Amino acid sequence: MLIQIITLLCVLGIATGQILFKLSAKSLDQTHSFFAPKTAAILFAALALYGITTLAWVWVLQKAELGRVYPLMALAFILVPLGSYLVFDERFQIQYFVGVALIMVGIVVTVRA
Repeated sequence: MLIQIITLLCVLGIATGQILFKLSAKSLDQTHSFFAPKTAAILFAALALYGITTLAWVWVLQKAELGRVYPLMALAFILVPLGSYLVFDERFQIQYFVGVALIMVGIVVTVRA
């Protein structure tokens, strides 16, 4: 059970990191410098989160089969757009929701295999 929790935290960390990368890109557009305090702080946070998540993922891979836990990474394809909707007010068309449903079905099928 702990492995599944850490795996889900890895997925959440990757998705959050993507949102932070987008925030740093928006900040870079405004400041035109990676060294501007706001841009550097957001970018550093994204990189740090990715680093921590990578270490946690390596731990997960010590304990579980890659083929069993990797399909859960597909949840990032759901979480990142959801985060982009909440943080950046990005909109999606109906095809997106069809795709999300297919991804969810695929995750369930592969995890239960």
